[in-house]
Formats: sequence, structure tokens, C-alpha cells
Amino acid sequence: MKSRALLLLVSCVLFGQAHAALFVDEETAKQVKELEGRISLLEDAQKQRTQVMLEIQTQLDTMSEEVRKLQGRNEELLHDVQDAEKRQKDFYIDLDSRLRRFEASGVQPAQSGATAAAAPIDPVAENRDYDAAYGLFKTNKQQASIAAFQDFLKKYPASTLAPNAYFWMGVAYYALKDYKNAVNSYLTAASKYPTSEKAPNALMGAAICYQEMDDVAGAKKTLKQIIANYPDSNMAPRAKKRLASLK
Repeated sequence: MKSRALLLLVSCVLFGQAHAALFVDEETAKQVKELEGRISLLEDAQKQRTQVMLEIQTQLDTMSEEVRKLQGRNEELLHDVQDAEKRQKDFYIDLDSRLRRFEASGVQPAQSGATAAAAPIDPVAENRDYDAAYGLFKTNKQQASIAAFQDFLKKYPASTLAPNAYFWMGVAYYALKDYKNAVNSYLTAASKYPTSEKAPNALMGAAICYQEMDDVAGAKKTLKQIIANYPDSNMAPRAKKRLASLK
């Protein structure tokens, strides 16, 4: 009897321990499962943050590349503008040189405004004074070149180089952003010497100055004058294009 009771007691103790152990295992498994769930959520969140960071970095890289392309394009445009300005200046310098050779050959273009009884002049001194003024212009000494051209025109008012002098004065004034005096010089070259090769170019210079001064009416009038009076000049197509762009 006692043996049975003892056996029963031992069995109960062992069963209790097994049950307790089973309970502990279940709790541990539950906690582990919860911990694994939290770790999984953290991993998912980390993956999402990593994905977002990658997308942001990709967008930043794309924007940086676009900025570099825009900077490159701006540099190209600036170079094109500077190159165009240089070509235009070189063109005018070359044209002036060719005109002077033409005039030196003895073929004089018709001019208006020249006096009938002009005093004899020294052609060597005339050319020397013009070259001096033009040399100042070519070396970008604009203010000094204007003064030299003005002195030249006072000394040689009937010179065949007078329209050139007025024209280059206009260009020099334009470079100094003195648009009012530039217009006066350009228009004088065109009105006093309408048959000169410089006339249509001078009118185009005046039109550009009018635009710089926001005088649209003056620009339109001058451009129309080029088209009407010099339809075969190389300035006529440019005048039409610029006139069409004006509102």
C-alpha cells in the first residue's frame, strides 16, 4: 500500500515537472516567435529605408548629371556668342581693309554731303591719321579711338574714309554702351554717305542700338529703311529677320 502511494507520489511529481517543462518550452517558443516577428518587421523597415535612400541617391545623381549638362550647354552657348562677336568684328575689319584697297585703286564711290571745293590734302598724312585711329579701335581703346576719329573727321571732312570713320565711331560707342552717341554716328554714316558700303551696316548698328534703348519704333523704322534702300545687301535678310522678331 505504501509502495503504491509512494509510486503515485513520484509519478505526480514527475508529471508536474514534465508539465512545467512543457509550459516553459511553450512560453519560450512564443517569445522566440514574437522576437522573430519583431526582427522581421525591423528588417522590412530597414529594407524600405535602404530602398528609399537608393531612390533618393539615384534622383540626386540624375539631377547632378542634368546640372552638369546644363552647365556644359551654357559654356557652349557663351563660347558661340563670343565666337560670333569675334567673327563679326573680324568681318568688319576685313571689309574695311578691302574697301580701303578699293578706294586706293582710284575708284571713288559716289558721296553726298562733300564740299565741291575741298582743300588739297596730304594723302599720306590722311592715311596715317586714319590708321592711328583705327589702330586704337582694334586694340579695344574705344574712348581714345573715338577722339582720334573725331580729329580725323575735322581735318579731313571730305575724305573717302569719312564713312568708315563714322561707322567705327558708332561701333566704339556701342562697345562703351553709349547707345545714343552710337546711333548718331551710325545714322550720320548712312545719311551723309548713302552709297557707301558702310551705309546698310551702319543702319543695322543703329537699329540694334535702338533695341538696346527699348526704342522699338526707332528699330523698326531703321530696319525697314535697310530693306527698302538696300534690298541686295547682306544686311537685308538680317533686317527682315530682326524686324519679324519685334513685337
